[in-house]
Formats: sequence, structure tokens, C-alpha cells
Amino acid sequence: MTQPLDIHAVSAHYGTTKVLEDLSLSVQAGELVSLLGASGCGKTTTLRLIAGFLSPTSGSIKLGGRDLTRLPTHKRDIGLVFQNYALFPHLSVLDNVAFGLKQRGLGASDRRKSALAMLERVGLAPLAERTPGALSGGQKQRVALARALVIEPPLLMFDEPLSNLDAKLRVEMRVEIRQLQRANGTTSVYVTHDQEEAFSISDRVAIMNAGRLMQFDRPEVLYRQPANTFVASFVGFENIIPFTVVGREGETVTAETAGMRLRLSQNAFGAIPDTFLLATRADGLMVSTDPAAEGIPAQLGLRTYLGRAYQYQCETAAGHLVANGSLTAPLDPGTGVKLVPVPEQCSILMPDEAR
Repeated sequence: MTQPLDIHAVSAHYGTTKVLEDLSLSVQAGELVSLLGASGCGKTTTLRLIAGFLSPTSGSIKLGGRDLTRLPTHKRDIGLVFQNYALFPHLSVLDNVAFGLKQRGLGASDRRKSALAMLERVGLAPLAERTPGALSGGQKQRVALARALVIEPPLLMFDEPLSNLDAKLRVEMRVEIRQLQRANGTTSVYVTHDQEEAFSISDRVAIMNAGRLMQFDRPEVLYRQPANTFVASFVGFENIIPFTVVGREGETVTAETAGMRLRLSQNAFGAIPDTFLLATRADGLMVSTDPAAEGIPAQLGLRTYLGRAYQYQCETAAGHLVANGSLTAPLDPGTGVKLVPVPEQCSILMPDEAR
């Protein structure tokens, strides 16, 4: 039976080094949550704490109300899918998948039946008698997935499971993992450093940095409404510009940065505080040659062809910015333009020090 996972105020130290600090995270029953971040952010430590490979310095970890915090690994009943597959090279594919069932005391006939049924689900039944050495990387990962699922664990965890595969196979496998996880309804925690992978496979994503949770939400929310400058930069907001409001008239706000003023509509951008950061992707600044346009004055620098747009390196009084322009009218370096914010591609952030 699928169960919720609750991580409450967990900290972990290696000697005097803090690896995790006061981490709280709840995964709903049947939900797939990804822990996303760069190396050293604490995501793998979190997985190892849940699995029981490490013990927290403080805090608690509960699965379906059962306290796992000090429970030995073998008593946690968790399915694990590793980056390096961790298959037994001397055992057949069938015996690899059935291994966990054997550890649980299931009879040989029932083990074989369950393992074959799971191999059928992952498309590997014809390869049941092969050894792992005769399989491709993608096939090995399917075996590892089948082995984790066949024991019907209340929690399934993935540790960078696709990082050893080529790009095309990674896309195929993440679709397969998601389909199997949804079909089983197994509560799952997925560790990755790949943003696209995390966003495509997850119900919710926890973005981590330096042992702390930066933001935990649905991929759509993280992509459009980052909570702070770290998350904004992480999800691709190249431009983060500080502004101070110098005037308000109805829903129109006049804001200033580096001696330059810009009018923004709260109907389009949402509520705008007295001091804020305008975060935009390159698509969020439209390059306009209209001198009357309501935008940030800029001088174009290097132009790069992206296929769907020309991207410009721009110099402004507010600093270096990146903007995308039309394919139909490429502009030369040195051209004076206005960079017009596109509301749906922008986010209004509070200055981090005010949080």
C-alpha cells in the first residue's frame, strides 16, 4: 500500500560540516517528488537519510506514520534504483528481479511468476535468462526498475538513475519510469541534477542549495514564479534587475533603476512592492527599435542565431542583459534599442535580504 513520506526538521552534519540544515518536506501518498540541485546541495544526503544509509543529527523521518529515523536499512522496506544499476552480474535477469522476493521468503514458483510479470511490464520478458553483461544500458536500467517495483514497496527512490544513458534514451526512460510509477501509484523520491528531467517526470520538485530547501512546488509554478533569486537563476531567468518604485497611479507603477524609469502595470505583472527585482528570461525582454517604446534603453552587442530567435548581449545603465529578437529583422551590434518586458515571461521578486 502506498504511503506518505514526512521529513521533519532534519539536519545532518559530517563532523563540523553542515550538509543538511532543518529540512522539512512532505511527499503525498502516490506522489513523485524530485530533489533537484547541483552537486553538494544535499539531495543525495537526503536520499541516504531516508534509505537509512546515514543517520540524521536531528529531526525525524516517517513513512505512513511509521518512524524510520533510527530503523536499520533492511527494515525500512524501500525500493531503490541506483545510477550504476547495482545488478548481480552472475545472476540472470529473472533472478535479479526475483532477488528481493527471495529475501522476503516467497516460494520459488511465486517468485518466478511475479518476476516474469514485472519483466513483461518493462518489456524485457524475452531477455529473462540473459545475464546483465549481455544487456544495453537502457535494458539494465529497466531490470533495476523491475527489481525495485516487484517487491511492491511503500516508497520507491531513484538516485540519478538515468545519468549513465545517452540523451535519447534518457528521454525514453523517464517517460517509462513515470508511466510505471503512475500505474503502480508508488510514493517516489527522485534525485537528479537535471532540471528538464525533474520537471518532466515530477508532480512536485524540491530545489535545494547548500543543504537548504529553496522552493518546493509544481514544475509549472517553479518555472514561472520562482521564490527567490537563486531559484530564478536556476530555472533560467538570465536577467535580474533591481528596481525602486518612485510613483503609483492606479494600477500603473513607475519604477527606477540606475537613473532609468520604467512604467509597469500591476494588472499585467501582479502586485509590485516598493522595492523589487524584475526577473526575466531572454524571451522576457522584447527588442524594439521604436524610440517611444516603454522599455529599458540598451545598446546591442554580440548577436547569436538560436534557430527560433536572435539572441543579443545588451549593455544598459542597469548592467549587462540578455534579450531575444525577431528572426525577420536581425540588428547590428551598436544599435540603440528598447528592451520591453513581456509580462508572461517575467517575475516580480522581493529582494533576498527582505525575505
